[in-house]
Amino acid sequence: MSRPIRAFINCTALQHNLSVVRRHVHQARIMAVVKADAYGHGLLRTARALDAADGFAVLELEAGIQLREAGFSQPILLLEGFFSIEEIEAIDHYRLSMVIHCHEQLSMLLAHNKTEKPDIFLKINTGMNRLGFKPEEGNSVVNKLKQWRTDIRITLMTHFACADELLEADHVNQQLDSFALLEEKRENHIPRTLANSAAILCYPGTHADWVRPGILLYGASPLPDKTGIELGLQPVMTLTSQIIAVQHLDPSDRLGYGGQFIADQPMRIGIVAAGYADGYPRHAPTGTPVLVNGQRTRLIGRVSMDMLTIDLSRISEVGTGNPVTLWGEGLPVEEVARSAQTISYELLAALSPRVQTVSSAPFFNY
Repeated sequence: MSRPIRAFINCTALQHNLSVVRRHVHQARIMAVVKADAYGHGLLRTARALDAADGFAVLELEAGIQLREAGFSQPILLLEGFFSIEEIEAIDHYRLSMVIHCHEQLSMLLAHNKTEKPDIFLKINTGMNRLGFKPEEGNSVVNKLKQWRTDIRITLMTHFACADELLEADHVNQQLDSFALLEEKRENHIPRTLANSAAILCYPGTHADWVRPGILLYGASPLPDKTGIELGLQPVMTLTSQIIAVQHLDPSDRLGYGGQFIADQPMRIGIVAAGYADGYPRHAPTGTPVLVNGQRTRLIGRVSMDMLTIDLSRISEVGTGNPVTLWGEGLPVEEVARSAQTISYELLAALSPRVQTVSSAPFFNY
């Protein structure tokens, strides 16, 4: 018998969220970020729902190949580029676009005789200080690439460190200024991609030629003080399970591993088939919101590998077999993430492979 935990993926919501992004960015092309198995939503399922996007961005070469073999003709960008000559050959064969962010990659590429027109996204480090060439190196790298192949396509790329905080506008502007110095020294315009989800919403001046939305497409907010619903988005993933047992606690009874929760009155509790091995955060504290039959209640006690416990004391006519929503429709994933002191990105992307995903909206008889 399969466990009752399910992740319902609403593909119509994906399409709606893409349209919201489109309204924000106007003429800029949209590179839908579908890395990490589309943030836990399923790579091919998500890409098919987002087929109207102008391109896709993934992390692994295998994911790019999977999309191409599934028939997607849009540009498919490898966000970390390549790590060997063999990977360059596969990129060439499958007509993938690639990020170049370091001199080692540049040397490998220049030593390779590609047969197809290369499509390069040149990563510039303007302040994130993870990947990328220094702005003052950018034009030299561009010139080397153009000398290597006159038919090369180059897009300049950077990533914002603080676009999700409006109070950090100074940091965003500093990064833009660094990027502008590179552009001022060039005679011809080179296409640019700057904006992630937060910058799409907060900094229209960063939209440039391509934008790279991620979390927005999945219906969650990149901003700390708003939910996706408040931004006009629709939740795509609804994680659900069922109550599989009911217990009664007397005052002073302890609950779960470590006995951290102690009942201060008679309580009725529900045992839910969901735990940290399914991707629910182990560190979610007592008080984290949960829906039972559409009614809000709270997590109590420590989350275990396969089960968690919820308070049923104030919810009548609920028992074994009743549905539970852990996040999604009716319960924003941002609320759960905030309670667990993490971010929605982590909750969505951490969904375990053992959780069955279903391409439809859930329907409960509340």
